[in-house]
Amino acid sequence: MSGRAHALSVDVEDWFQVLNLAGHVDRADWDHLELRCDASTRRLLDLFDRRGARATFFFLGWIAERLPDLVRDTAAAGHEIGSHGYDHRMLHDLGEDGFRDDLRRTQAILTELTGRAPTAFRACTWSITRRTPWAPRILAEEGYTLDSSIQPVAHPDYGVPGAPATPYRMQTPAGELDEFPPLTWKLGPKRIPVGGGGYLRLFPTWMFVRGLRQAEAQGWPGCIYLHPWEVDPEQPRRPVGGLRGFRHYVNLRRTLRKLDALLARFRFVGMREALDQCSSWRAKWPALDAKLLSG
Repeated sequence: MSGRAHALSVDVEDWFQVLNLAGHVDRADWDHLELRCDASTRRLLDLFDRRGARATFFFLGWIAERLPDLVRDTAAAGHEIGSHGYDHRMLHDLGEDGFRDDLRRTQAILTELTGRAPTAFRACTWSITRRTPWAPRILAEEGYTLDSSIQPVAHPDYGVPGAPATPYRMQTPAGELDEFPPLTWKLGPKRIPVGGGGYLRLFPTWMFVRGLRQAEAQGWPGCIYLHPWEVDPEQPRRPVGGLRGFRHYVNLRRTLRKLDALLARFRFVGMREALDQCSSWRAKWPALDAKLLSG
């Protein structure tokens, strides 16, 4: 097993809350749908315990309200608790004031459950982009010190192509914010996203191994992410066709096995712990002004 620890993260949301199903599930119906997040998240907790892995769990406030014991048990197992916002709204839909209210609402819920205010954040669907250049400043103002919301790749729904692919510090008017992007594998001039999610389900495991080995060779931890619904192949199905349906349902039965293979080969910890192990490297992190989102 590799000596350097990489970062493992879980976005705790349920099957009906994802962007790919937004056109097929009405938010007003959420409380009438089967909540499967508890069992699938505990499936991940059991796997992490067997493999001696720790992770950062980014909880939706909506989920935390309905499954408070899941939040408490995750924290008690030694995992970092972060915020994923309240109910999975894109930041550009929330706007500046709405984002601040959303942050505070979720922070209050998680603080009450764990006794500790979250300092790590991940936006719904990586929605800190050039449409939301104000988001890092608001995070810093609200006491967050770590963000993982900027995908350094091009994608129809998100991404900031050209953003750094390694950890870096965002300079905002309210102070610094550590940014920890999901893993990419540099192959010639291309960046291949191998951070997890649908990519983990679609791409072969060896590509993730190459990406993690490359990060190690450069002296950085890689960041892997996934969602509880991705280890729940029995989840209810909606008639989602085309690319969105493919993205959501592809290879759900293989996720756990592929993840286990990575946990067997590499050591994983929560995001803050992974960054803290690099204290001697911190001076080498690029320090970038948040205006990179306006470029």
